[in-house]
Amino acid sequence: MRARAFAIRVGAMASKEVLHVLRDPRTLVLALVMPVVMLLLFGYGVSFDLERLPLAIVDDDQTSASRVLVQAFTASREFVVADRVRPAGAEESLRRGSVVAALVIRDGYARDLARRDDAQVGLLVDGGDASTANQVLQKADAIARAEATRWRDALGRGSGAYVDRASSGRSPADGAQPRLEARTWTRYNPEARSAVFMVPGLAAYLLALGAVLLTALTVAAEWERGSIEQLFASPVGRLEIILGKLLPYLGLGMLQLLLVLSVGATVFGVPIRGSLALLFLVGLVFMIAMLGQGLLISVLAKNQLVATQAGSLSSLLPSLLLSGMIFPVENMPFPLQLLSRVIPARYLVHALRGILLKGSGAAQVWPDLVAIALFAVAILGLATRRFQRRVA
Repeated sequence: MRARAFAIRVGAMASKEVLHVLRDPRTLVLALVMPVVMLLLFGYGVSFDLERLPLAIVDDDQTSASRVLVQAFTASREFVVADRVRPAGAEESLRRGSVVAALVIRDGYARDLARRDDAQVGLLVDGGDASTANQVLQKADAIARAEATRWRDALGRGSGAYVDRASSGRSPADGAQPRLEARTWTRYNPEARSAVFMVPGLAAYLLALGAVLLTALTVAAEWERGSIEQLFASPVGRLEIILGKLLPYLGLGMLQLLLVLSVGATVFGVPIRGSLALLFLVGLVFMIAMLGQGLLISVLAKNQLVATQAGSLSSLLPSLLLSGMIFPVENMPFPLQLLSRVIPARYLVHALRGILLKGSGAAQVWPDLVAIALFAVAILGLATRRFQRRVA
């Protein structure tokens, strides 16, 4: 009987909160529209994929071999020829910012290739933006390696197809020396698309921000209006009030997760290789933790303005900077690595990337699930303890 009465009172509180949500369209916009809009903005606007990088060409060789090298750099459209300059003009183009790199092919490049000497080319890179510079170097290194392999094959077969006949000192030898060739494969995100990497992190970020703000604002509003006093005068217990208020927002949070994953899969092509049941279980525990955090903030603040500021700072910045969403946790200073261990979004990001991209199961995800559950129990216990049935 006690359990039945407990369930009835919790259900009544939850029904009251559902009616409040339906009467307030701002809550629905915050819960359902904002995450989708932010996901689209982040997904399209925040991209680490660099294409059509402007490249200056300094070709002092002017042979078919040098033209083949330039074509290799521009064939994939990762680089586009923005300017053809003399050596002195390359530095000026970089200084103006009209190009991000300059490919310098010195005189004698084709002759060195034909003689099997070390044929060297130069690449001047604008290092003002370290991220762009690193990608330019990686792309250029991959192109140069591929071109070197094609040259070895052509020279090994005795083919002069790539060699300018006028600059060839002698024909290549007939036989090719045995060589070791390493082939690599990129798993889980072979195209290295930013959206596939970002969407799981964005899901954790948006869920954390939305859940904390939802409970922090709604409960704090009741403190401001004084309607919380009516609850204290009722026979409903403290735990029943908390559960009744959290359950509707928990449902909204799970709908948030479904919307974010649906948009990520349909718009950005994020794969879902793992178990959906496991994914939603991890998301459910995470939502409980974040709703408990929002409830604790509202209990302590009792003011919407303060609750908004505290909720944003405690969910937005940690979930964005310390979760591994953008920056690897392993690359952070050790004190920040320790701090990130108490950020639930860190574990959700790791779990979502494992389930969505790698098909990870419970055996790989359970440490993340346990860490989030421990945080949820601790934060809900603290919020319940501070939620006193009196108006201070």
